[in-house]
Amino acid sequence: MAKKQKNKKKSIQSSRKIFEMSLKPNVIAWILFGFTCLIYANSIPNGFTQDDAIVIYDNEFTTKGVSGIPDIMKYDTFRGFFKESGKDRLVSGGRYRPLTLVFFAVEWQIFGKNPFIGHLVNVILFGLTVVLMFFLLLKMLSKTKNQSFTWFVAIGSTLLFAAHPIHVEAVANIKGRDEIVALLGSLAAAYFVLKYVFDRKKNANWIGVLIFFIALFAKENVITFLGVIPLMLFVFTKESIGNIIKITVPYFGAAILFLIIRGQVIGWEMGSAPLELMNNPFVKIANNKYVYFSGGEKLATIFYTLLKYIQLDFIPHPLTHDYYPRHVAMKSFSDLTVILSIIIHFGLLIFALIQLPKRKTISFAILFYLGTLFLVSNIVFPVGTNMAERFLFMPSVGFCIAFSIIIYHFIVKKETSFKDLIPGLGVIVAISLIYGGLTIKRNMAWKDNYTLFLTDIKVSKNSAKLRNSVGGELIAQAIKPKNASTKNQMLKDAIVSLKEAVKIHPNYKNAYLLMGNAYNYLKDFPNSINAYQAAIKLDPGYKDALNNLGITYRNAGRYYGEEKHDINNALKYLLLAEQQMGNEFETIRLLGVAYGISGDNSKAIEYFIRGTQIQPKNAHAWLDLGNAYGNAGNTEKANEFRQKAVSLDPNILNK
Repeated sequence: MAKKQKNKKKSIQSSRKIFEMSLKPNVIAWILFGFTCLIYANSIPNGFTQDDAIVIYDNEFTTKGVSGIPDIMKYDTFRGFFKESGKDRLVSGGRYRPLTLVFFAVEWQIFGKNPFIGHLVNVILFGLTVVLMFFLLLKMLSKTKNQSFTWFVAIGSTLLFAAHPIHVEAVANIKGRDEIVALLGSLAAAYFVLKYVFDRKKNANWIGVLIFFIALFAKENVITFLGVIPLMLFVFTKESIGNIIKITVPYFGAAILFLIIRGQVIGWEMGSAPLELMNNPFVKIANNKYVYFSGGEKLATIFYTLLKYIQLDFIPHPLTHDYYPRHVAMKSFSDLTVILSIIIHFGLLIFALIQLPKRKTISFAILFYLGTLFLVSNIVFPVGTNMAERFLFMPSVGFCIAFSIIIYHFIVKKETSFKDLIPGLGVIVAISLIYGGLTIKRNMAWKDNYTLFLTDIKVSKNSAKLRNSVGGELIAQAIKPKNASTKNQMLKDAIVSLKEAVKIHPNYKNAYLLMGNAYNYLKDFPNSINAYQAAIKLDPGYKDALNNLGITYRNAGRYYGEEKHDINNALKYLLLAEQQMGNEFETIRLLGVAYGISGDNSKAIEYFIRGTQIQPKNAHAWLDLGNAYGNAGNTEKANEFRQKAVSLDPNILNK
């Protein structure tokens, strides 16, 4: 019997030795990096999408290159896009995330408008994040007695994290770099804390503080690591509470310094949640006006989204970039899904807290997930949307750790030989391959706005924002010469989508603006005018709608005059255009032409004179005036002004 046990022990030791020889951290790190880059390789040729315009190619500071960096540092993140004070604070509390904009400015300086570089950098940075997560977990779990557990959780968690399709929004969207850099910096800070504690590297903790401070400028959710770092030290080290506090105090100092800088730049006013559905999902219509959700309605809806996050963690399908109202409907506490969410989340919290004194890894994983998600859950402050897949980027680290632990305990169960890890690792690999395939497929949806919007509208049918985005993108594509044969159908489809947008959000002025544009291109001027007027009714100072309304009046006048030969309607719309736009040259010229055709030469002359006053160096304006005098029988004036036209353009009479 003793001989059998001795042989069994020898077999285990031999198996362990072979396994440990194959576990070379650097080799595994390269495999993880290569796997990550492989599944995201097809995102690199993609173009710009979504909010890339805000932070890259339509941002006046980013497009200045390196010279724009001082302005990036001293304004709200959205200021360079909106280009005027006030509009950059549409989201409650403002946003100060200059670090990734500095990245984009440097890339613009070197490569110009080049989405390929942006995507390539994102993939590389995400690959580095995956590698860093692997090394952090190895170090974090290095004092665990069961080394097979350490390696299983480190490899399994990181592989799942690399492959998970929920991360596509952060990686395949260039703007998502703020998520990547924030997590990369946070994990690096945690790694250097452990270097300080385990390896006794004197300066390591201060390096961690510096990295943490810099990462805060990528995205504010880095601040959640003020809880993660002491939690990590408590669970995985033997440091006393006093030492843990001493180690983490400098991180609190760095966070306070960041908040002071942030406050000095964008102000201290957090602001109340706006009564605008696209910037605050927790408003509803009551008595034909928008009002805030009740406290119960808001909290119930938040708990529903928290359950939706868990579902997406396990089953990342279907995915969408848009969870704006009303993709997520208003919920109440009578909803069974809300009750289930409350039970699950409080159950997880209680379980984690009970296990915490035992310093269990599963406790750390659950609290990591809940803690990092809490900040973007809408419980603390409104984040502008019900939920977003990118908000799971940081919390999914905790989920992947917890998932790996569950697989280890349920499949590996108890180690008798290192070969016993193979079934568990096989499950991890199989899930990762499935996730990786879904990621590759999802990357293709982020090719460009047209592809993304028309893909995701199949999922987010009740999102007013996406309905509006689909309408806008269809219009943009319809007016391209290559789509001439399908132009009208695309415009009609755009109108259908925009009507759905205003059905969901009756005060959606931008949807009415785009609807007016679509009708304009279809030469359906009465409906175009009605749409612009609806937008102006919602916002009397809406510049785009006011300007487009004037242009539409003018276009309608031209259309009825030149194509329909209906002078009465032409004059009606041109006079409305004049009323809307004042001395706009083309409107004044067309009024002169219309009055001339109608036989009212005196009115024609009056408007052509105004035309020469608006553009005195325009040869055509003087020729029109000369011709008008000629039609009125005043040869002398006709010749005088025709000569004036010739003096400005000697070839004018031959054109």
